[in-house]
Amino acid sequence: MQTILNALGAWKDQLYSTFIEKDRYMMLIDGLKNTMIITICALLIGVVIGSTIAIIKFFAEDNKKLRIPELICDFYVTAIRGIPVVVLLLIFYFLILKSADGVVTGIVAFGINSGAYMAEIVRSGIQAVDKGQMEAARSLGMNKMQAMMRVIMPQAVKNILPAIGNEMIALLKETSVAGYVAVQDLTRAANLIRNNTYDAFNPLMVTAIVYLSLVVIMTQLLGILERRLRKSDKR
Repeated sequence: MQTILNALGAWKDQLYSTFIEKDRYMMLIDGLKNTMIITICALLIGVVIGSTIAIIKFFAEDNKKLRIPELICDFYVTAIRGIPVVVLLLIFYFLILKSADGVVTGIVAFGINSGAYMAEIVRSGIQAVDKGQMEAARSLGMNKMQAMMRVIMPQAVKNILPAIGNEMIALLKETSVAGYVAVQDLTRAANLIRNNTYDAFNPLMVTAIVYLSLVVIMTQLLGILERRLRKSDKR
């Protein structure tokens, strides 16, 4: 029993030395803030890009004039999905946005990466809407764009919201590589603490617990959202 108490006491002292001494815990707080900023802003960019691509591809099915924009969209999706996110991040940091802040670079790079995946999510949501909805809207005098914005997209959003939530969870974990471009995200903060204190266990375990907690919270919120959507469909 005394051995266990001694071990707990030593661990408590190590925690104090690692996090409290010299206010190193603030590095984790700042890192978490940057992680959440990059995740949320990149998701918004991804939604905008993905929705735009999905709408272009939808209208290109019946309009040969949109063939070139459709090919550009296809190339974008294929290229971005084929490039590892770390490589994409480095390309933006060292080649495209050389003078930009690391957080801004992370937002742009992760947003563009997310947009390629979001395009397929939104496109599948649009395709899940009954084609008769478009015909009904057109019969009421709406043009295709009006029908898309007023009839199709509201129904598609209900279908894709859970998938967008899953994309946000994936994006949150992907941002752990933002430290490659000198962004002090949560993972980099843990590494800096580890380097300064020579304590690898506590910073990395705390970081893992924080990520796990965020994912669990997001998963629970997604579950609540899905239940509400199912209830609204039954009405």
